[in-house]
Amino acid sequence: MENGAVYNETTEPEAKAPRRLPFGCTLEHLWGWRLPVKVVQAILSFVAVVCEEIVEDCSSCSGLYFFEFISCSAFLLSVLILCVYCTRMYESLGKEKVQKL
Repeated sequence: MENGAVYNETTEPEAKAPRRLPFGCTLEHLWGWRLPVKVVQAILSFVAVVCEEIVEDCSSCSGLYFFEFISCSAFLLSVLILCVYCTRMYESLGKEKVQKL
């Protein structure tokens, strides 16, 4: 029997590989307007952290400490979201776990 009869070419076209940036980054899961918004969010939250650190004297520092906590948390979470959605970590964790996260 000839191998050509058993092994035919597939009729299903190959899927295109997702567009990858250097260092294993991909834009497959965070595309359109969502990527620039997340980048701007990370930049603005970092600016808020820097502005908070510039303050030297305060009369009632409880509000400043709360602002520091919120701005630092926002920065870390936005960087985490960018790392998960723009790297291969999204595939390794799975869609369900990322949505729970």
